Amino acid sequence: MPLKAFRGPKVWLWRWRRNPLRRRADVVEAWVVLGAFLLTVLSGVLAGLAAAGAVEHGLARERSLRRPTVARVVTPLPAKPAAREDRAPAGERVWTEVRWTAVDGSSHTGRIRVRSGSAPGTPVTVWTDPRGRLVDRPTSASEAALRATLIGLLIGVSAAAVPCVAGLAVRGRLERRRMREWDTEWARLGPQWGRMV
Repeated sequence: MPLKAFRGPKVWLWRWRRNPLRRRADVVEAWVVLGAFLLTVLSGVLAGLAAAGAVEHGLARERSLRRPTVARVVTPLPAKPAAREDRAPAGERVWTEVRWTAVDGSSHTGRIRVRSGSAPGTPVTVWTDPRGRLVDRPTSASEAALRATLIGLLIGVSAAAVPCVAGLAVRGRLERRRMREWDTEWARLGPQWGRMV
């Protein structure tokens, strides 16, 4: 409570008000802080929204181009039992060769992971691009929204950090300059202070 008595009441926007003690550096610092704040918010929001929109659009385009296709297992999986320690547990997936027919009628083969114990001719679902090549399963709409949000946040924070750090650096430099000016004036006026009393 005593500290508040020495500091006095907080006055908003004091750097823009007319005051004989206000210096040019105070006004410059006020504009630097305001500009850095506005640039930080604007760049963060705009960069984040742009990145999230681009990711969302790209994943939606990927979903529209990839399609599920039924393929058949070609390569028989090893039939001989392995050693008890090496035996694959039930439900484990193993690599094998599969064959499918593309939309244009051409036949393709590729390697995918299927459930162990799948016999030749077993149907499996694969994802293909417009040319009939194997691709990964596309992200769902909810996965795409989550990924776009996370990437948008990361890009937005990164973009906002640039003007924020620049504004802090300029403000720190102005503060050091103001302190040097105060030291210079105190060195000039300090000795006269004692004579007045």
